[in-house]
Amino acid sequence: MAAVYKAYMALLTRISNPVKSHSFFLFGARGVGKTSLLRTKLPKENSSYIDLLNANDFDRFAIHPQQLSDFIAALPTKGTQWVVIDEVQKAPALLDMVHLEIEAHSQAKMGIHTERPKERNLLFALTGSSARKLKRGQANLLAGRAFLNYLFPLTHLEVPKEYNLNSMLTWGSLPAIVTADSDATRAEFLSSYVHTYLREEILEEQIARSAPTFRRFLEVAAQMNGEPVNNAAIGRDVGLSTPTIQTYFEILEDTLIAFRLDPFHQSVRKRQREAPKYYFFDLGVTRALAGGLRAELTPHNYGFGKAFEHFIICEIVRLSNYASNGWRFSYLRTKDNLEIDLIIDRPGKPLALVEIKSADFIKDEHLKSLRQLGADIPESECFCLCQEPRAKLVDGIHVLPWRDGLVELGITLKTGD
Repeated sequence: MAAVYKAYMALLTRISNPVKSHSFFLFGARGVGKTSLLRTKLPKENSSYIDLLNANDFDRFAIHPQQLSDFIAALPTKGTQWVVIDEVQKAPALLDMVHLEIEAHSQAKMGIHTERPKERNLLFALTGSSARKLKRGQANLLAGRAFLNYLFPLTHLEVPKEYNLNSMLTWGSLPAIVTADSDATRAEFLSSYVHTYLREEILEEQIARSAPTFRRFLEVAAQMNGEPVNNAAIGRDVGLSTPTIQTYFEILEDTLIAFRLDPFHQSVRKRQREAPKYYFFDLGVTRALAGGLRAELTPHNYGFGKAFEHFIICEIVRLSNYASNGWRFSYLRTKDNLEIDLIIDRPGKPLALVEIKSADFIKDEHLKSLRQLGADIPESECFCLCQEPRAKLVDGIHVLPWRDGLVELGITLKTGD
């Protein structure tokens, strides 16, 4: 599997394309392919790597951050030189030294006397799978001296054709999952991933101090994926206080394992529910956490429909981020359970009201919420993304095959360097 994975990653063209004329952060959950992307995008001969998951590198640079200057001093003195620091959140103090080196090299290029060679163009690529230590520790985030980028599991535009929709709904789209040679291997990987995440991202960083309670919380949170959160109810189920449950959801966001979808902010005719939703970053990881890997997803059943909704929302969020289009996302559910799955605030365009249905034939009842709630939201467009084979317009609602729908929403991906 390792050989297949490396060969595939070498050929894979990822949509994420950080600007290579400027230092940058690249955040993403473990296993999304951050290091593989950088080894593909950055010039091999001019790139030096520091891996803070490696014990030797961690001991050298986390305990003695000033050794970064010695490391850089040994690099070639001419041309662009990249320093890649993997999992920088493991040593937040190292960012002060990164800042110092960026400033010193910038001054040298301007002719200001420093010990750095003015012929060297020093750039940093800083990866991380958790923003929590950086945020809570008030780490130096370089004040704009490094651009911010994110990497996600593979989108439908990045997976090979043979890895179809059902595979993405069942197993997710982490690179190691897509390249696995069997479903048994995929199940084993996801099980291992879940336990590794608990050990490395949560317990070793002492973010959550109780493994059993946090593991139970993760299971319940995964089972509630995409549902409005009731912190008090989850707390009663897990045996924790409401404030602790709120903190645990913050941990999921900070470690990039889930993202938050808030209720739509504008008033509408019917009173809204106010609780946020959380969606996990990958469908396979969600099923593993919820204990559902053994359950087969059958088209047209409830589980398939929920997975399809999760998939489409993840695709929109990922592609929007890669396009840097500034979209903002929310959802709307009334107290009498009328719901719009996703509302997209698109700067310069009408609000997009998006209903997501896994059906291959859309009936009138599928469009009930869009009809009733769409009329209360001015300057909006209504879309239903589904599995119908052809686009159609029903009472002003754009009913679209989901691939076409992603395009019609207006995502324009960056193609430049």
